[in-house]
Amino acid sequence: MVNKNVFLAVFLLATTLVFGQGNTKEFGFISDNDLYTSSKNDMYYTNGLELFFRYLSKNENEKINKKITEFRLGQYIYNPRYINQTAVDINDRPFTGYLFAEAGRGFFYQSESILKTDFQLGYMGPNAFGRETQESFHHLIGYKKVYGWENQLHNAFAVQAHVMYSKKLFPSKHNDFIDLHFQSEANLGTIFTGVSTGFLTRIGFKKLQPIYNSNLHDASVSSEPQYEIREFYFYAMPSINYQFYDATIQGSMFSDTSPVTFNLEPLRFNAEFGLKYRHNKFNISYSFLYRGRELKDPGIDTNSGYFYGSIRLGFLIR
Repeated sequence: MVNKNVFLAVFLLATTLVFGQGNTKEFGFISDNDLYTSSKNDMYYTNGLELFFRYLSKNENEKINKKITEFRLGQYIYNPRYINQTAVDINDRPFTGYLFAEAGRGFFYQSESILKTDFQLGYMGPNAFGRETQESFHHLIGYKKVYGWENQLHNAFAVQAHVMYSKKLFPSKHNDFIDLHFQSEANLGTIFTGVSTGFLTRIGFKKLQPIYNSNLHDASVSSEPQYEIREFYFYAMPSINYQFYDATIQGSMFSDTSPVTFNLEPLRFNAEFGLKYRHNKFNISYSFLYRGRELKDPGIDTNSGYFYGSIRLGFLIR
């Protein structure tokens, strides 16, 4: 009888230690591609891949629910609307790639406001290996061959800073299945400089998690035990963007030697909406993103707004 009691006590202790711990880290990837929306829509921002790792940081501020530190490696690829052989000299956007490493910190307040900051170092141009990535990927999936990379933008060193602030609106009128947030962000650097502002709403198919526990802004990590966590909601975010500078269109700010560059269309309307789901340690989402026309008419009357899809997968660990 004593042995049984000892065994039961050890079993309960082990169960508490194993299942009573939070998941304080998350890793995963984000894949952007216009093929996720249409097999015929291969233009402008044509592909992106990011690998991320984030973890819960020490927090002694009572107004902050959690602090999260994050690291990313990413590559973005841009090309014109037409990439066939007969259109090598018809460009309505430059060919280029952007390769970067990022470190950031997120502050998730008890009020469900958020402040995020991050910094990037990297390269735009041949050093970003956009040509090699796109040509290899098209060959791998049997997609059409790409022509025109000989016109890509020249190298530019990237130093970027980014800040995002989100505030929950009407917090006194709490609803378990819908909320609204005001969100603004700014980029400053040698590749992108601009500001955006808009509104974001979540509409839940299940009861919404507080923002500081939600995967909306990557806050699923937690030191507290979480049992049978489920999120499933639709979100939408229309916004206005004013872009002061974009090296992927204008070329490097330190030289004007690139063969194909354009002037910006600075004021744009953007929109993003999609579905996000979480079950315990697993996060997944699909997003549809629209970007307004980004550059002045290049004289061939083809440049317009565009859209692409984004898939995100994340896995939580202790």
